[in-house]
Amino acid sequence: MAEEGRKLTEEELRRRRARSIAIAWVLAGLVVLFFAMTIVKMGGNVASRVI
Repeated sequence: MAEEGRKLTEEELRRRRARSIAIAWVLAGLVVLFFAMTIVKMGGNVASRVI
């Protein structure tokens, strides 16, 4: 039994897209922050060490 949802207005769609983009930027910022924190904690020579 498929139920039709409410049709979103152009304004609601625009706000939803803006909110999604803002969430994506915050998530990307957190990824960069965690990466930078990891590099700082491990030290600057992590790229030149022998594996």
